[in-house]
Amino acid sequence: MTDQRTQPPQAADLPSDASVPKVVVSRLSLYLRELQRLVAAGQQTISSSQLGTMLGFSDAQVRKDLGFFGQFGYPGVGYRCDELIRAMRDILGTNHSWSVAMVGAGNLGQALLGYRGFGRQNFAIAAAFDADSAKVGQTIQGVRIQPLDELAETVRDKGIRLGMLVVPAERAQEAANLLVAAGIEGIVNFAPVTLVLPPHVQAVGVDLAIELEQLSFAVTSKLARAAGDPGGPADP
Repeated sequence: MTDQRTQPPQAADLPSDASVPKVVVSRLSLYLRELQRLVAAGQQTISSSQLGTMLGFSDAQVRKDLGFFGQFGYPGVGYRCDELIRAMRDILGTNHSWSVAMVGAGNLGQALLGYRGFGRQNFAIAAAFDADSAKVGQTIQGVRIQPLDELAETVRDKGIRLGMLVVPAERAQEAANLLVAAGIEGIVNFAPVTLVLPPHVQAVGVDLAIELEQLSFAVTSKLARAAGDPGGPADP
């Protein structure tokens, strides 16, 4: 193995988010999940080739992605899984706990409150809000649903910096405005709309319909190629 090692990067040494493609950050999360799974199964070391094969990437891609943040690994050994996990947590900012404020306590919101995967990655929904008086006051998965007029004070008192929007599209912008006014700096938006936000606030959209469309295109393209249909979707 040819992986080389230097000291893991410190937060102050990390490149700015503008210099790292978003797709690289997405792959880092995949690497981290796979490494955590391997450690849980008792594996201590791994090579870039092995890690890439498990996730459908080349070893060169794995090394290039990690190369944005430093050099990792040991000659003849590869990567030590626990060390690489710690380094990736430093890079992704999940080496400490993050509290999240969620707006929207409908069916999806309630399901998210019960999702254990957040805790494994150091995220916790610390507060949940809804405009529906019938939901306010309920306790779901240990979290009391609060009215929207308590959002700003709660975010401030609990030091919350991340938010999630789980509301209908027509209410998403208004809810986002409340989060921004409360001091939230990053929003995960489950509504199928593009939010208008100030430059200092980051947003990530989760639209399952778009993901299904991507799958539909891929399957349709595959079927068209197999049938030799010139009218099917063209390859890029």
